[in-house]
Amino acid sequence: MTYQEARIDFERLSRLGMIEAVWGEHKTSDQIVAILRSFKAEGQAALVTRVDRNKADIVLEAIDFSGVQFHSEARCLTLGSPYEKNSTFGEVIVLSGGTSDLPVAAEAGLALRWHGIKTELILDVGVAYLQRLLSQLERLKAAKVLIACAGMEGSLPTVLAGLVAQPVIGVPISVGYGVSAGGRAALEGMLSSCSPGLVVVNIDNGYGAAMAALRILQLE
Repeated sequence: MTYQEARIDFERLSRLGMIEAVWGEHKTSDQIVAILRSFKAEGQAALVTRVDRNKADIVLEAIDFSGVQFHSEARCLTLGSPYEKNSTFGEVIVLSGGTSDLPVAAEAGLALRWHGIKTELILDVGVAYLQRLLSQLERLKAAKVLIACAGMEGSLPTVLAGLVAQPVIGVPISVGYGVSAGGRAALEGMLSSCSPGLVVVNIDNGYGAAMAALRILQLE
């Protein structure tokens, strides 16, 4: 792919209220640089997901303009500044079952903040010690939407959706032994949940969960 061949959805922001995310894992550093240049020329913010430290360093070295940052926890590059917080959206809380889920949870949090949504990250509230989650319930009830990231058997979103009335978005994480199958067990567990109304996105899709939350908040 060259710069001329990249078909970028510059109208996504006006059409959906969303910044277009660029999948960075399978793009070269040169391709990412070219795409960021095109966003810069259009005067739009950009979010590049799934970028490791080595590729990010190469991109930052090659960029000949300001405003590009690497967010190591979220494994994302951004161009521009986050939108000002929109108080009408309220708050989204992102939870994780364990600290191993942090990269995906951080990706979701970054995508939310870049869209002007107040967000908080609460780590290590997995159901192996349920009291950790229960101790946060009053805090969670103050949020408009909850995003729950969990690997292994993926039970955190199911339990959470049975305890609170807010929309809960489950994110299966590719963490776990053997039969966890790279997040497949968590995905199937969440899809099979008996908690009514639980929304589930694909494995490790923190950005997708954030945009599902944004769609919900835009209806307010």
